[in-house]
Amino acid sequence: MSTRSQTWTADVLDTAAYASWANAITVGRLLLSPLMFWAIPGHPNGSWVAFGLWFVLCISDAFDGWVARRRGPTRSGAFLDPLADKVLVLGAMFTLVANGVFWVVPVVIIAAREFIVSVYRSVVGARGVSMPASWLAKRKTLAQQLAVGFAILPLTAIDATWLWKGFLWLAVVLSVVSGYQYLRGARVPRAVEPLRMAS
Repeated sequence: MSTRSQTWTADVLDTAAYASWANAITVGRLLLSPLMFWAIPGHPNGSWVAFGLWFVLCISDAFDGWVARRRGPTRSGAFLDPLADKVLVLGAMFTLVANGVFWVVPVVIIAAREFIVSVYRSVVGARGVSMPASWLAKRKTLAQQLAVGFAILPLTAIDATWLWKGFLWLAVVLSVVSGYQYLRGARVPRAVEPLRMAS
């Protein structure tokens, strides 16, 4: 085998290794979702166990993104990563709604936005066009994670409700604005961009 072929093969294997690690982290987050929902307490006082698990899942999301960016995203990762984000965030939010912590209205607004954008992403994806995650969409996800995190953190669950309520409504605003940006962009022809789906 020539040196050039060996180098190409090594690069492919290296990329596959990174992709496998990134996807493994994402799948792990999905598999831990039921445990996360179960750990959320049925009272408004918060739980250190639930917060610790949520913190680990959020950190793994950031690490997953770092691994994917290091060697470039894959089609499977582009599908799995936003799916894991939505399952975790929406599942946790609706669990908090069921436990009487979150008000249902902002959570329904966020869920509706995610559904609409997901349908749109499927439509344009079938045409071979990707939807890169916008700056606002990334901040939206962060606001959602912080809202859930502070709502289950014992230090802020009761004594600083204004904090997680503020992040929850910030997530609503960012969800609506970023969703509008995506739908507005649907009316403008767009070139095929590097594979990375919106979240």
